[in-house]
Amino acid sequence: MKVALVHDWLTGMRGGEKVLEVLCELYPDADLFTLFHKPGSVSPLIERRRIETSFVQHLPLASQRYRYYLPLFPLAVTRFRFDAYDLVISTSHCVVKSIRPPRHVPHICYCHSPMRYAWDQFDAYFGPARVGPLASRFVYGPIMGALARWDAATASRVTRFVANSAYVAGRIKRYYGRAATVVYPPVDTVFFQPGPSAAERHFLIVSALVPYKRIELAIDACALAGMPLRIAGDGPDRARLEARASSQVTFLGPVTGEALRDEYRRACAVLLPGEEDFGIVPVEAQACGRPIVAYGRGGALETVEDGVTGAFFDELNPQSMAAALTRVASSHFDAPRLHAHAERFSRARHVDGMRAVIADTLAAGPGTQW
Repeated sequence: MKVALVHDWLTGMRGGEKVLEVLCELYPDADLFTLFHKPGSVSPLIERRRIETSFVQHLPLASQRYRYYLPLFPLAVTRFRFDAYDLVISTSHCVVKSIRPPRHVPHICYCHSPMRYAWDQFDAYFGPARVGPLASRFVYGPIMGALARWDAATASRVTRFVANSAYVAGRIKRYYGRAATVVYPPVDTVFFQPGPSAAERHFLIVSALVPYKRIELAIDACALAGMPLRIAGDGPDRARLEARASSQVTFLGPVTGEALRDEYRRACAVLLPGEEDFGIVPVEAQACGRPIVAYGRGGALETVEDGVTGAFFDELNPQSMAAALTRVASSHFDAPRLHAHAERFSRARHVDGMRAVIADTLAAGPGTQW
């Protein structure tokens, strides 16, 4: 069976790329299609296969500004051809769920989220506070409105949706009118284990530095709580966040592998200040025996147990989050219990779930839409 894998873009190893990595293991001979690829930014398992990119790869300054070409992405994904394949699997948080395989080729879409900026998180990216009232209303508003309509209209190109959480499955139903099977992302609970040393007195964020993650909220809350904060990750918001932060905040840049595991183990708690679709970071942190402070909405409700593996805060303001930080810092959490909780999201369970979805979809035959 000839398989094609499709991913929005390849610029770093985050949760979406962990899902893609599993698919690369399941289909070692599969070709990979993506809008843009920054060589060396993803794991060797992904890098060593044949990667076909779109025309976005060759546009001016694409390596630094590929997101600026967002209005061109719908055109770019229609240029990919899948006539030579028996199965197409996309992993999408932006536009690649809208590829156009032939009707007889099943297309399974592992959806991390319907396009956030075009739907319910427009203000976080393009609201008046971000780009100014005129640009928000008269430039970005019409562009994102058109993208949302296109996004909904192309949902029928997917044979079967797989969601990374029940929360995202609900959004797929709301925006696309389609059902989705939930298969949680893979967490390496063998690698991420509690360490021998006691935690230190600082908090940790592991995140792409983008608007919807609300990193500035955590910076302000840690300042109120009088606690140091370490931030692992990079992204377009880094300069703005560094200008906002005090000397109590340390920006680590991208951190991976054993260094990331060490950061988890050393932290008093790991923070999720924004509403997550799923959130692979809190599961990795719990696997390392560390509690979570999270906004009590979205995917965090599926990965964190309030009072058992962490604490929720209910309002998106520094005072509400700071109160949760103080509560967690003064509480005891049992590391083995946190790790056992994380095992619900193990890599093995993800692999079994994806194999079952793929087998069921192929057995249903061409033309069956779930």
